[in-house]
Amino acid sequence: MSHKPNDIIRSALCLVLTVVLSGCLSGGDSQQADPVVVENPVVYVKRPLLFDDNSGALIEDNLADPSGFRPGARLFLKASASIDARAIDISSRAFSGPEFLDDAGRLRYDVKDLHVSHDGDRVLFAMRAPEIEDADEEDQPTWNIWEYDRSTDLLRRIITSDVTAKAGQDVAPAYLPDGRIVFSSTRQRISKAVLLDEGKGQYAGLDENRDVPAFVLHTMDDDGENIQQITFNQSHDLDPLVTDEGAIVFSRWDNAGQTRNNGVNLYSVNPDGTGLTYLYGRNSHDSVVGARNVQYLKSRKTDSGALLVQLRPFESDDYASAPAEVDIDNYVEAELRIDGSAGTGQRPLISGITLNGELSLQGRYGSISPLMDGTGRYIVSWTPCRLKEAASSRIVNCTEDRLESDAYVPAPPVYGLWLLDVAGGTQRPVVEPSEGEQFDEAMLMRERPLEGFIPEAQITGKAAQLADKGYGILHIRSVYDMDGVDIAPNGIAATADPSLTTAADRPARFLRLEKPVSMPGETVRDFDNSAFGRSRGQLMREILGYVPVEPDGSVKVAVPANVAFAVSVVDSQGRRTTARHQNWLSVKPGETLECQGCHEPGSPASHGRPDASPAAVWSGASTTGAPFPNTDSTLFADMGETMAEVYARIKGIREPSPDPVYFADEWIDFANSVADLSLAYENLDTPKPISGVCENDWAANCRTVINYESNIHPLWALSREVLDVNDQVIDDYMCTGCHTNSDAAGAPSVAAAQLDLTDGPSDAEPLHFKAYRELLFPDNEQELNSGGVLVDTMVDTGDVLRDENGDPILDEVTGLPTPILAPVPVRESMSVNGALASTRFQSVFSLGGTHEDFLSAAELRLIAEWLDIGAQYYNNPFAAPE
Repeated sequence: MSHKPNDIIRSALCLVLTVVLSGCLSGGDSQQADPVVVENPVVYVKRPLLFDDNSGALIEDNLADPSGFRPGARLFLKASASIDARAIDISSRAFSGPEFLDDAGRLRYDVKDLHVSHDGDRVLFAMRAPEIEDADEEDQPTWNIWEYDRSTDLLRRIITSDVTAKAGQDVAPAYLPDGRIVFSSTRQRISKAVLLDEGKGQYAGLDENRDVPAFVLHTMDDDGENIQQITFNQSHDLDPLVTDEGAIVFSRWDNAGQTRNNGVNLYSVNPDGTGLTYLYGRNSHDSVVGARNVQYLKSRKTDSGALLVQLRPFESDDYASAPAEVDIDNYVEAELRIDGSAGTGQRPLISGITLNGELSLQGRYGSISPLMDGTGRYIVSWTPCRLKEAASSRIVNCTEDRLESDAYVPAPPVYGLWLLDVAGGTQRPVVEPSEGEQFDEAMLMRERPLEGFIPEAQITGKAAQLADKGYGILHIRSVYDMDGVDIAPNGIAATADPSLTTAADRPARFLRLEKPVSMPGETVRDFDNSAFGRSRGQLMREILGYVPVEPDGSVKVAVPANVAFAVSVVDSQGRRTTARHQNWLSVKPGETLECQGCHEPGSPASHGRPDASPAAVWSGASTTGAPFPNTDSTLFADMGETMAEVYARIKGIREPSPDPVYFADEWIDFANSVADLSLAYENLDTPKPISGVCENDWAANCRTVINYESNIHPLWALSREVLDVNDQVIDDYMCTGCHTNSDAAGAPSVAAAQLDLTDGPSDAEPLHFKAYRELLFPDNEQELNSGGVLVDTMVDTGDVLRDENGDPILDEVTGLPTPILAPVPVRESMSVNGALASTRFQSVFSLGGTHEDFLSAAELRLIAEWLDIGAQYYNNPFAAPE
């Protein structure tokens, strides 16, 4: 017996809904009229399901690529959220010419990211025009922000200029309470200007997976003018939602260092870009059964005041999500309150939803939008559970027996639109599902209260002066505050007292500011992955400068504004002493970012959200008008101030320096303190990693850029003559004098410590110097054979060669079993995890080491900071060969 596809869908729906929701409502005359449904239109997207031509499998979407194009979508409007209301196509009018049609005469554009205005009359959305046949990727249409006004039936692109519209990919729009629009875009307007200041060309930096340009938040006027970049993440910032208070909650892809548990978390920022803060989700990516990589996406307001989010992996071939309500006011993680106690801050909207890829009788949910009418109802995109008979390909509804049977395979979803009443356990159809179609992103167009307005921050005083120079401000109360624990060697109070703890006994001497390098696409600079060196985990890094850490561990420093940066606490030799900071910070010009202390990555304590961190362990000055104990009386404190705040108020906010420069007696006798310049680049006899201009006048656009070939490798061949009292040469500590595979006559020899630091390309990677590979990659021990040739040292493994029967194979000469030989491994001397992790290298230069005093303090500092940022081969993509 044959069945029409839609007949099968209809027959399956009531049965499935009866099982799952205890009722199947038709939405017909038998139902009492619902004023919300009757009076308010609904907008939604209808798109075809796309299948792979070869495998027949449903093509998955990938939310890690917000520019992804799924052609065939259209935007529809229904006069009410009733199944009987007529649907009107309101987007296709934008593409009326024949150039927009494919060979079959179909419009193949794409629509997504709907957002309704406060008056309920307008809807913003992102739309991309159809592909241009045979055009290069850079010549294809871009995603643009559009608006439809149902009161005037007017459809318009927000940015009217074709040139401006094509300058970036624009998605995820939302209305701000002052009439402007916040959206996510690859325009990166300020970031491109910063690139110009750095001497690079203007380009949109790729995300940290180097797949597509990073989407970050921007604002613009409702006529498309005055576009401003407000966030500076190196991966995507998506899905902005304006809270009742006027702040913007959004989904940020934390991907710095491409760490194991990176993912999309909830953040907040003000409309002017100030006040960026983490909110929720960093340690909750396993909060849905069957998935260990759920992302926090598409935030929506709810009647309860919680946020409704769609939890799902980046990639999905069934477009399913697990909708959940998140209490961001009281929780920072799914099981962690902001006060640090355990609890449940995340509630699945529909119990039993999993993301393990297996079908269930509940079906699957896609997009979801609260009605916000006080009833706790939602418009959802939902598909029933469907199976296909393996023998006949007939589609049937799911039952428990069929799900367990091998005679059935999953059938493609049919996402229709439904009015979901969770409390009542019912769903009623709004748009009937259709075979091969997906109805998605439905929103009710109804009036709602206007959110609060947060005006632009007013910057005055010293902060305004720094803003004019391109700086914001970072204040850390104490780097010795580790997740609410005092880790100072004698306690912070004693460490802050120069009479009790000398500078030499303080483990934290400097704060280093580090900046990611914007990765260009292949059309801008096409370079080989070998440019990253041993590991591409940290991509490329630049150094923004150093500032002293005050005796109490506090720091108040001017930091370059409008750039992503991270911090490292370093010791007196310039070596990072803590784990890498793998979340990007940023400040707007003149803005002050307050940090309590530092964070251990393995700690369950919250970090990065001001109201959720453990209580501060350093209260600062205990009196007003007096100096800290045993310090210079001119540096008098006010109650609660840190030493950094005192210094900034009296002497001015410290600005970063290219060098870690320390004033040993500054807090004891400021007027007569002497600068320790032993680590300064001026002491190098090899090329410095900074420009001459910046060396003389460090500014917000100055960068330290360390490339192995130009800045590290020259150290190995530098002559380091040792003179006696009569200035006669008695030795030379030149590295390549010993670490070479040839003697003075050019004959082969074994390099000292099996480490060859001479010039020349590596056999393993010709784009690397062999010295780089010798330092950072494991190798084999070498020896001279009887013929004077360098060969790998081979040792007996204790096993012998055997034939297919397992019998030993005898040596033709000796008649004995043939031993299995293996090379002797040699560990690498350096680690991309940092200077202190490079124990083999560090140990020989430490006090009492075999190479003590062979390298200068400045040279060791240069090597240390290079290791700390990842030991990249290049830290400038434009220095790497194309």
